[in-house]
Amino acid sequence: MAKKSSSKSLPTSLQLGRAVEWPDSPEKAKLDRVPNPQAGTNYLVRFTAPEFTSICPVTGQPDFAHLVIDYVPGQWLLESKSLKLYVASFRNHGAFHEDCTVMIGKRISAEIKSKWLRIGGYWYPRGGIPIDVFWQTGKLPKDVWVPDQGVAPYRGRG
Repeated sequence: MAKKSSSKSLPTSLQLGRAVEWPDSPEKAKLDRVPNPQAGTNYLVRFTAPEFTSICPVTGQPDFAHLVIDYVPGQWLLESKSLKLYVASFRNHGAFHEDCTVMIGKRISAEIKSKWLRIGGYWYPRGGIPIDVFWQTGKLPKDVWVPDQGVAPYRGRG
């Protein structure tokens, strides 16, 4: 029989494993971190949010993006449920593509203090122009393999 993982060593302040209210803004969203059990090893973690939405601050129309977040953890890992709630908090948030993408990268980096982090925001076209936004921090450790983010450039319907 497989051994069940124990959450006894995790802080009780985590959103993981319990019902929580959906945050209605990025400022109210809480990002949780958990200890990295492989802190002495350099490796890459990737989160993909292919259905990210926010609101255009000028028109009030929805904007859609495919986000890819890669990071090399240090002492902390980003807890995925809190990331899901944080990403969802942008649904009613008015900000430009560049601001949303960089804001998310900076917030995660500040919370988990990663060795290296990059975020790619692949935004779907508005007014016929797709906007891709990239931000990174830290220096990539030499022994870490980073695959391509895997998002094809926008080519329209042809």
